[in-house]
Amino acid sequence: MNRYFVPFAQLRQQPTIVVDSVGLGAVLTLAHWRGAATPPALRDDTSAGSALRALHQPTTPGLEAAAVTANHFDIDGFIGVWSLLNKGLAMKHEELLRMVAVLGDFREIDLAHPLADDALKLVCWLNAEEKARFYEPFGAPARRRREDEASAEKFDWFLPHFAAVLENLATGRAAWQPEYDRVQRAAAIIRSHQTTRQDYPEIGLAVVRTPAPLPYYALFGPTAGYDIVLSQYEGNRYELEYKYTTWIDLASRPTLPRLPLAPLAAQLNALETSGKTWAADGITDTGPLLRLTGRKLSKAERYADPDGRPIYASSIAPEVLEREVVAFFRAGYAGVEAKSYWSWAEVKAV
Repeated sequence: MNRYFVPFAQLRQQPTIVVDSVGLGAVLTLAHWRGAATPPALRDDTSAGSALRALHQPTTPGLEAAAVTANHFDIDGFIGVWSLLNKGLAMKHEELLRMVAVLGDFREIDLAHPLADDALKLVCWLNAEEKARFYEPFGAPARRRREDEASAEKFDWFLPHFAAVLENLATGRAAWQPEYDRVQRAAAIIRSHQTTRQDYPEIGLAVVRTPAPLPYYALFGPTAGYDIVLSQYEGNRYELEYKYTTWIDLASRPTLPRLPLAPLAAQLNALETSGKTWAADGITDTGPLLRLTGRKLSKAERYADPDGRPIYASSIAPEVLEREVVAFFRAGYAGVEAKSYWSWAEVKAV
């Protein structure tokens, strides 16, 4: 079958498969969004993973549709759309494409894996070309454009160009090399004696202590299985983040629901004497941050790497902050059992 991409606004003009999105009128939804109508047999940690599962089950109702769409452009969604349009190559490179989707969405990667180097290069190529030719993720509103409309231009360019780089990474070297080198340097710091880590598996928290802010692919890279990361940098600079793994319906393991971080911010503000204020994003944000505030960050800045935004010095000592954070989550999760497929209503009820 020769499938083709259509802009999201054209969803209802023909039978259409929706990837990494939800939309009324979809004949088949392949998305890991919480509550999405993805068939149970096709559920996966990533939307691309669901699309790849579908390729192995060609009799899936709705898969006969030729049109494919998504309401935004990101790496996971793109890999899902591209895979449906390029079945042969997608199945040939399935393991690698799955790693690319996980790295793109969750920022998690085992750099010791034989395919990790290729996955990192592909993600860096996608990031570099997206920023150079179009705009950064979540950057459409700043350009007074709707993401579902503007992203179609990205799909139109990437869909015919991706296969050549997938098959021969050297062809994209000029684009992927700078970010790839930056991540590798940061990953070396994470693996060195300069970085220490304390895990609290019962609350899904990893505390990473490292000298300075780093790219997410290095910082979050080895944190698979943990849904909250407290980053502690020299000079009493901190950020706490709920990973995207708790925004979606994660299929591979149970998770704990997100807790509102405003009460923790209030506790820290009672201790803070720097003159700055702790604040947190709401639980329905894709990756809620708890941090000391200066100027308000845009969504694009919050999604971008920690080493690209200001992180302010706190008066609170690292060990005190860690103690407060651990106590908050232990109390909040007391009596709460991890499970799969939380609804937002259940999350808010907790």
